[in-house]
Amino acid sequence: MSLSEPAVALPTRLPWVAALSRFGDRVALHAPGGIVTYTELRDRVETRARDLAGPRRLVQVVGGSTADVDTVVALLAAQAAGHVVLLTPSGDAAAEVRRAYDPDIVLDAAGVELRRTEPGYDLHPDLALLLSTSGSTGSPKLVRLSTDNLAANARQISTALAIRPDDCAALTLPLTYCYGLSVLTTHLTVGASVLLTGASVVDPCFWAAAEAAGVTTIPGVPHTFELLERSGFAERELPARLRVLTQAGGRMDPDRVRRFAELGRRRGFDLVVMYGQAEATARMTTLPPDLALTHPDTVGRAVPGGEILIEDGEVVFRGPNVMLGYARETADLALGRSVAELRTGDLGELTEEGLLRITGRRARFVKVLGHRVDLDALEQRLAQDTPGVRVAGRDGLIGIAVPGPVAAPALESVRRAVVRRCRIPRDAVRVVAVDEPLLLSNGKPDYAAVLALADGTALRGSVAAGGSSGIDSSGIDAVAAVYADVLAVDVGPDATFVELGGDSLSYVEASVRLEEVLGRLPEDWHLMTVAALADLTGRTASDLATAADEPATPPHRLHRWLRWPTIETSIWLRAVAILLIVGTHAGVVTLQGTANALLVIAGYQLARFQLSGDEPRERSRRILAAVGRIAAPTLAVIVVMHLLFDRYEPRNLVLLNWVLGEAALGPPWRFWFIEALVVALLVVAALTRSRLLARVDGRLPFLWPLALASTAYWVFTANWPGLPVPRMHGSALVVLHLVLLGWALARARSVPQRLVASVAAWWMIGEFSGNPKRDGLTLAVVLVLLWVPRSRVPAVLVPALKVLAAASLYVYVIHWQALELLWEWPLLAFAGSLALGVAYWWLWTGPLTRSWSMVRSRIGAQHGLRFRARLP
Repeated sequence: MSLSEPAVALPTRLPWVAALSRFGDRVALHAPGGIVTYTELRDRVETRARDLAGPRRLVQVVGGSTADVDTVVALLAAQAAGHVVLLTPSGDAAAEVRRAYDPDIVLDAAGVELRRTEPGYDLHPDLALLLSTSGSTGSPKLVRLSTDNLAANARQISTALAIRPDDCAALTLPLTYCYGLSVLTTHLTVGASVLLTGASVVDPCFWAAAEAAGVTTIPGVPHTFELLERSGFAERELPARLRVLTQAGGRMDPDRVRRFAELGRRRGFDLVVMYGQAEATARMTTLPPDLALTHPDTVGRAVPGGEILIEDGEVVFRGPNVMLGYARETADLALGRSVAELRTGDLGELTEEGLLRITGRRARFVKVLGHRVDLDALEQRLAQDTPGVRVAGRDGLIGIAVPGPVAAPALESVRRAVVRRCRIPRDAVRVVAVDEPLLLSNGKPDYAAVLALADGTALRGSVAAGGSSGIDSSGIDAVAAVYADVLAVDVGPDATFVELGGDSLSYVEASVRLEEVLGRLPEDWHLMTVAALADLTGRTASDLATAADEPATPPHRLHRWLRWPTIETSIWLRAVAILLIVGTHAGVVTLQGTANALLVIAGYQLARFQLSGDEPRERSRRILAAVGRIAAPTLAVIVVMHLLFDRYEPRNLVLLNWVLGEAALGPPWRFWFIEALVVALLVVAALTRSRLLARVDGRLPFLWPLALASTAYWVFTANWPGLPVPRMHGSALVVLHLVLLGWALARARSVPQRLVASVAAWWMIGEFSGNPKRDGLTLAVVLVLLWVPRSRVPAVLVPALKVLAAASLYVYVIHWQALELLWEWPLLAFAGSLALGVAYWWLWTGPLTRSWSMVRSRIGAQHGLRFRARLP
C-alpha cells in the first residue's frame, strides 16, 4: 500500500493521526519487539481501522498498566475511523465502565468485539474522547473531550516543552492516564518517537532500552521521582541524549524539585514541573526549567492560549483545552459544551512573577501515582460491605479506618479491594483498625485523625494490612527485622539499606539473611525501600524460581545443594581473598596480591554505598561512619594486645604507622591494610564534602574517580623527593590509587567505559609491586570484578563464602594473633585464624552490638540523650 493511497482517510483535525502519513520511515515507536516506523504504524492503524469501518459509534479501548504497540494501534485506529473513544484501564474499572456505558465496540487484548453495527446512542459531533476523572474508584463520571480540545492541548504542550522531531520520550505511564496519553500524542504530532517499555525506572533494563532508543525525555509522576532518587539516579550513567525530565500527576515536594533541578544543572538536563487535570485534556501550566531552583513550590504559568485565574481562592482555568463537560450517563454523550471554564477544585495563589502555587484542595480528591481518587465515592463503596469505614488521604496516600476489632485477613481484604478498584500501588494504601469511631466535637468524621493514624503507624503497631506502606505487614516485618538486627537501627518502611547506614561490611550479612526471606535479590536491592523489598515476598514460588533460573519445587533436599545459584562476584572474591591472605601468612600457600585486590573491592563498594545519593554532607557522613566501623574493631585488638602483651607500638594505637613508622617490615606494619583503607576513606570524604567537586562528580561520574586514581598513582608511586612518609609498598598514600580505582570501576557502566577501566587497571596494577605474579593476581581479581559483577557458584559453598566475606575485615584484624600462637603448625594456624576471625565477627556484630543498643536505649531514656544506634 502506498503512502499516497491510504485505505482509510486519516482525519487531519487530530494532528498525531495525520502525522502518520507525513513522516515516512522515521521511527515512531521503540518497542520490546523492535522499532516501528511512521509508515509501519500507519499501515497497522489502517488495517485495524478497516475492522471498525461503519457509522460513528462508541468504542471502548482498554489499556494496560503500561503502553504497548497493540494499545497504541487500537487507540489510533478508533480515532482514525472517526469514532468516539472510551479509554479505560483494564480489570474491574473497564468492566464497571462497560456496564455503565455499554459501548458499541470493545478493543482490548483479546481483539475486536463488535457488539453493535449501528450506534446505540446519540453522540455529539464534537465529542471525541471519554476519560475517567476520579481515578478508578468505580465512579462512572467521565470527562467529555472534543477534537478541538485534544488538538489544542497537543499543540500547547508541544510548544511549551519545545518538543523536537529528534526527541524520544520514555513512556512508562499508561495511555489511559491523560498524562501518558499526552506524551504519545504530542511526540507523534511533531514526528518524534516514543519508547514503550514496561520496565520500571529502577530496572537496569529500562536504562539499557533508554540508551538504545536515544531517549531525550523521561516523564514521571512524583512516585517516579521518588524511585529515581532512591535507586541512585544521581550517580547513574544517564542516556547520552537525555535533555529533560517532566513531572506532573500531583504535587512533588519542593525540596525534591530543587534537588532534581540542581542535579540537572550539573548533569545537563532540565526539569519541567507541570500541572494538569483530565478536565483540561492534560496540561494547564508548565514551570520554566530556569525557575525550578528558585520557585520549586510553584507549577508555573499557563500553557500557550490558556489563562489562570484565582476566584475566591480557587484555581480557575480558561483555554481551548477545557472539556465540553462531564458525562454521568449515556444520555450525556449527546450534549455539547456545558462549561466555559474549569473550576479545578484546587486552592492556589499567583506569585508576583505570575507563577501558580497550589495551596490545597477544595474537595476530597487526592492524586496517587497520577490517578485522581474521589475519597467520598470510595468511602461510599467500601461502606456497602464495611459499615462505618472512613477514608482519608493526601497526594500519594490513602488511609482507611475500619471500626471494631477486625482480624488481619479482613483488613487485608479491604486493602486489596482498594488497590484493585483504584488501580494504585499497594504501598499507597494503609488500613488500620480503630476501637471507636474517629469523630470531631461536632460529631462529624475526623478525617485528619484517620490520615494521621494511617500516616504515623509504627512498623509493628496497629497496622494490620499494609503496614506503613500498604504491603503485608509480615513482609515488612521480615525485611525490617533483618535490617534492625544487622544495622541495629530503627527501621521505617521507606528507608533503604544505604540510608540506614549499610555498607560493604554489613552488606554481605544483610544479603544472606534477606535471601532466606525473599529468594534471589534484585541487583540494586540495597537502594530499594523496605516496603519495595517486602513486596517481593508476594511473588510465587514459581516467580522466584524463574528469577533464579531454578526449578520451582526441587524434588529433594540434595537438589538444592547441587544447584549453582547466582551471587555477586564481589562476595566470593572477598572470601577467596581473605583465604589466600591468611593462607599465605600461615605458610600454607604463597599467593600474594589479594590484599591489594581487597582495596580495589573496598573502593568499588564505597561507590555503591557511601557515595550513593546527591547530598555532599550526607555522603561524607556515611563515609566517616564507615571509617568508624573499620577502625573500632581494629583498635580494640591493637589496644588489648598493646596493654596486656606489649605488642605493637604507640603509633599503631592511632593508626599512624604509615606516617611515623620505619621503612622496614615488622609487626607494626601488620595493619597497613586498615591504615590505607581509613586514609583513603578520609580523602574521599574530604573530596565529597565539597559541593564544587560533588558537581564535578555529578557531571563526570566515571572520569572523575578515574582521574583521581590516575593522579594518586602518578604522584605517590614515583620517587617523589618531598614525600614525608615511609615509602613502603603498604604505605597508605602509595596504595591510595587502588581504592580510587575501585570507585571508578563501580561507575563504569558501558562497554567502552569498562574497556577504558581495564586499560587503567593494567597501567596502575600491572607493574605496581614489581612482582609479576603478585600484580597479575591482583589484576585478575580486578578484571573479574569489573566484567563479571554477578556469577554462579556451587550452592554448597555459598553459606561459607558469605560468612567469610562478611567476616573478612575481622579475620584480617585478628588472624595475626592466632598465627603467633600456632605458627609451628601451618594448617592449624590457618584454620585457627579463620575460626578466631569468624568468632570475633560474630561477637562484634552480634552480642556486643545488641548490648550497646540496650545500654544506649536505657541511658537515653533516663537522661534524654541520643547515642549512635550501633557500635562503630
